[in-house]
Amino acid sequence: MRNSNYTYIPIKRNAFIRTLAFIKKNRTMRNMNYLILISLFILGCGNKPLYNDPIPEHDNFKIESKQVGETRVINVWTPPEYENSNESYPVLYMADGGIKEDFPHIANTISKLITEKSILPIILVGIENTERGRDLTGYSESEYDAQFCPLTNGAKQFRAFITEELFNEIENKYRITNKNGLIGESLSGLFVMESFMQNPESFDFYIAFDPSLWWNNHYLVQNSKELLAEFPDKEIQLWFAGSSAEDISQYTNELSEVLEKNAPNKLKWEYSDEPNEKHNTIFRATKEKALKWMLNK
Repeated sequence: MRNSNYTYIPIKRNAFIRTLAFIKKNRTMRNMNYLILISLFILGCGNKPLYNDPIPEHDNFKIESKQVGETRVINVWTPPEYENSNESYPVLYMADGGIKEDFPHIANTISKLITEKSILPIILVGIENTERGRDLTGYSESEYDAQFCPLTNGAKQFRAFITEELFNEIENKYRITNKNGLIGESLSGLFVMESFMQNPESFDFYIAFDPSLWWNNHYLVQNSKELLAEFPDKEIQLWFAGSSAEDISQYTNELSEVLEKNAPNKLKWEYSDEPNEKHNTIFRATKEKALKWMLNK
């Protein structure tokens, strides 16, 4: 079954601020209730928008997680040659990995690039969302952020679910190497960058599109020098991109400047500044560029 068309609404704090201003001018209860619902949708802490991408052949299973205390749905795409070989493959993990989220989009893109021999074969593991805003945001001491997502520090448990539970499940079910990566955009991009900055040993490579680095008073960028100074003696790769969204690009640009001067010796990184792309276009506009850079032959 294919998912239906859906209009993407970008996740931007400015949208919420504009909506609140409009609410003040339209104070009837009916208008307030209606606009609050719109605001909550715009904030992006719910599930990802739906797209009309063809669903590729893939595996599907459920895993009972002690870390997040619930059953999670996992989608796995393997490269075309997987069934007819004895080779082992690296793994790319992604939140927003449901069939009605970004899993088909990324799986189809990886398949195309492998067929073109532009990238090395890789296994894609998509994690379907339940409480997106909870799982993809870390600690915040900013009450302002509570307007957008619950201040639960859920990313800590979600990351533990991936590294302590899902890693083992994938290793038991598939032929994999010891190399793995993490990919995401917007709030999922924030999760990628938080994992990279605070738990860099968790993955070998990281890809983030328009990460919501404004979270927690842009803590990750503010403390990036100190966090980079504590990096493990390990080869790590990072690719990240920033669009024209002002509440994101200012921090992706700033982080790029910090990396220029403070990147650890074993960190290979690339920043793609994309001022001609919007928050709702950058993922699809730059996905091939990111994957080719990270998984080139």
